[in-house]
Amino acid sequence: MVVKSELEKIGLHFIAVELGEADIKEDISAEQLDLLSVGLKKSGLELMDDKKSILVEKIKAVIIELVHYSDEPIKINLSDYLTEKLNHNYTYLANLFSEVKGTTIENFYLAHKIEKVKELLVYDELNLTEIAYKLHYSSVAHLSNQFKKMTGLTPSHFKNLKNKRRSTLENV
Repeated sequence: MVVKSELEKIGLHFIAVELGEADIKEDISAEQLDLLSVGLKKSGLELMDDKKSILVEKIKAVIIELVHYSDEPIKINLSDYLTEKLNHNYTYLANLFSEVKGTTIENFYLAHKIEKVKELLVYDELNLTEIAYKLHYSSVAHLSNQFKKMTGLTPSHFKNLKNKRRSTLENV
């Protein structure tokens, strides 16, 4: 909504505005670009014009969407899924992501899966078997081992903690 509002303020018409991306009907002048950048910064947003940064943000958005907002299991492995969604060779995506973020796509993906597990444990609506199934783990043991490796705690120990410390998605 903020991006749409800022575009309208400077007289630009958009076709679509999605997470990390705006499709604008007309060419944008340098003056309009500056105005947009200033307007977005006032709202805590940043205009990205570096193609590599934009692609890294798209990788992050696809993974976050997949883990946190989709119940559909992916029928192919993550590398093929990202290649299909972003129309880039996975090796290029992986190298770029590691270069820019200092971590691998796989570690980023696993960190988000573990955050989702924490969220589901805190909500206490699903048991561990249901959580493993929902997040497409091959078994409860696999989920438990990965959880312990990433957090230092077993899922049941985490669930029993009174102070359930979770990270915001931006800090994962």
